[in-house]
Amino acid sequence: MVRRAFETNTVPVSQRYPAGMDTVDVVETRELRYFVAVAEELHFGRAAERLGIAQPPLSRTIAQLEHRLGVALLTRTSRRVSLTGAGATLLTEARGILGAVVAAERRTRSAAADRPSLVLAAKAGSSGEVLAKLLDAYAAEPGAVPVDLLLCESNTHLPLLDGRADVALLHEPYDPTTGLDVEVLHTEGQVAVMPATHRLAGAPGLRTADISDLSDQVRWPRPDGTYPDGPGIEVRNLTQLFQMIELGRAVAVMPEFVRAGLAEGLVAVPVVDAPRVTTVIAWPPHSRSRALADLVRVATGFS
Repeated sequence: MVRRAFETNTVPVSQRYPAGMDTVDVVETRELRYFVAVAEELHFGRAAERLGIAQPPLSRTIAQLEHRLGVALLTRTSRRVSLTGAGATLLTEARGILGAVVAAERRTRSAAADRPSLVLAAKAGSSGEVLAKLLDAYAAEPGAVPVDLLLCESNTHLPLLDGRADVALLHEPYDPTTGLDVEVLHTEGQVAVMPATHRLAGAPGLRTADISDLSDQVRWPRPDGTYPDGPGIEVRNLTQLFQMIELGRAVAVMPEFVRAGLAEGLVAVPVVDAPRVTTVIAWPPHSRSRALADLVRVATGFS
């Protein structure tokens, strides 16, 4: 069942802004871009450099935004900058808004070029079978448009938020889907990937307790590119992870679909009590693309 249907109706302006209701100052996309840069960098100097502007006007813009909204978005000390609860909420909303703007610009240029298309994001090295079946099935549809692939190292949901992609294949609970519309494709168990020489490699099945001292060796980057604090190796993609496993530096609990891409010398042992992983097709809730609706319909037809 689709968790959120495609909608074509809009709410009349008279319902959104009843007669006599005062309007508020409109937040500019420039202000949101500045805020996102600061919120992701958590450093005004680095954010200003990223935006290509001087720091004083950036600081003034953030202060004006806080004044307009009437809330503190950032906590500033002489040593660090951090997000308040309101700031974390605005970061999520701002990414969605800016993503919608970028996506609208991209789709408008595509329409002007008389070449409508879709951009599908997927994690490199994952969902290979599902991805191939989806692309083949959709290509056979009447009126299918070209589908460009955007292969991501990690954080596959981000291209949906920043407008680089129209749709993505995500894996819950690893990929966050909050704020996105999703359709479930299939659910599968997880396996522990380890060298074939590992002492547990021949086990018919494992429990998470059996590998609790091994599976926490891997740290993936946050959406802002930084890594969580703690021990263990840092990896950005599956290629790096598998190399570390081959070298005996890590054991990783991963969805069953990784079996198909394992190199010689690696094995996958079922982890019987690990949470199941659900593959979903996800898209921004503001989308009104008929081509996207057709792609989602095709995806759910063979899942």
